[in-house]
Amino acid sequence: MDFTIKTYRHLLISLKEAGYHFITFEEWCATHETVKTVILRHDVDKKPERSLALAEIETSLGIKATYYFRIVPQSNQPVYIKAIAGLGHEIGYHYEDLSLAKGNIAGAYDSYRNNLAYFRIFYPVKTISMHGSPASPYDNRDIWKSYDYHEFGIIGEPYFDFINQADLLYFTDTGRCWDGDKFNVRDKSMNDSSENKVQVHSTQELTDFLIHRENVKAVMISTHPQRWTDKITAWLWEYITQNAKNRVKMYLVKRKRG
Repeated sequence: MDFTIKTYRHLLISLKEAGYHFITFEEWCATHETVKTVILRHDVDKKPERSLALAEIETSLGIKATYYFRIVPQSNQPVYIKAIAGLGHEIGYHYEDLSLAKGNIAGAYDSYRNNLAYFRIFYPVKTISMHGSPASPYDNRDIWKSYDYHEFGIIGEPYFDFINQADLLYFTDTGRCWDGDKFNVRDKSMNDSSENKVQVHSTQELTDFLIHRENVKAVMISTHPQRWTDKITAWLWEYITQNAKNRVKMYLVKRKRG
């Protein structure tokens, strides 16, 4: 079974044994390390208790990761934000203000500033990451066509500062697989150049690829922790509901392409 806590732990241990070192996205933005470096990024869309479970595993292995929290109640639960920050992990803002403001750029920016200040109660936030909002017609990144996200001490946003850069690898479990571009409305993985794109489906395939890949530079692995569980009922629910979501997302992707 994929997307279990056991599978996730195996991924981390295997990469450590293969000589990879792990840093937060904040640390990468400050150093731009490129030798067998893994940035673990977690988008906490919902069920933050499952994010805490991953954070505890990482801490037990001496690993720090980056956790992006949304402002909505299903993600924004202070007890879990405090607990994850207390373990030494980075906290960032998973912004979706343009979607929540229904396309109002000025209103979205005001909301963004307030929400950024809120999350800084828990951690001195220095990086942000857009929430894909697949059901929304608005791309939350479009707010930066009118404003500069580097204001207020922000040093990085993965979709502008990491993803799509040459020689850097990006893997996301959006779609509950590692090759789900056909399901992804906005969170596209652009591994290598288009003519030499990496295709891995399962977490074991991802593990094997990274272990045996030569001349690896920086790798970002992006997960949605609500998908990762050892509880069979919860695992089956995620499996069934994600398959249904993937059908809807595939339709949205096709419609967007025209």
